[in-house]
Amino acid sequence: MTLVPLVARDQIDAVDLPLIQAGEQSFGKLLNTWLAIANSPGMFATYLPFVRAVTGPGELDGRIQELTAVYVSLLNHCRYTTSHRCYSALAKGVSEADLERLAAGDFSSFSSREQLALRFTRALTVDHAVTSRDDSVTGIDPEVLAQVRDSFKPRELVEFVMSVGLWNALTRFHRVMDLDLDLGEPPSAVDAAV
Repeated sequence: MTLVPLVARDQIDAVDLPLIQAGEQSFGKLLNTWLAIANSPGMFATYLPFVRAVTGPGELDGRIQELTAVYVSLLNHCRYTTSHRCYSALAKGVSEADLERLAAGDFSSFSSREQLALRFTRALTVDHAVTSRDDSVTGIDPEVLAQVRDSFKPRELVEFVMSVGLWNALTRFHRVMDLDLDLGEPPSAVDAAV
């Protein structure tokens, strides 16, 4: 049962309605996360453009962006976000086999840059929250930070860290909201890892 009621279409605030309608045209349906967010009038009008800016094309390799987004959802044990991120990754050319390897923690078939991105994603998602400032001012192992700095350009790093931050926030939102799946189940091996 969701934490908040999903707003009915006729109760969506006028400021949010145009973007919700545009989203519905893209997906062919209203997504549950949107209807939960619509409980706070005006928030969706800010949320969707921000999500599009962070997840849209940029300097960061799209495959890395998709793999790390799925990985964040797995690390946060959020089935709803995992469903959405797998839907996106598959639509953008990531194979189901790659998603299954990701879920199993087998990164050996990924490029060295992808492996580094996944290590950094884990550090940003899991290690960061439990690393004291005495251990690391940034919350990230200095060696990993140096490798990332050497492997990614500044614009890529901004897009990367913002993307991981966004998915960490949304997985926590989605998980506590306990939203029903609306884009189908993730691949079974991925679903089992959630």
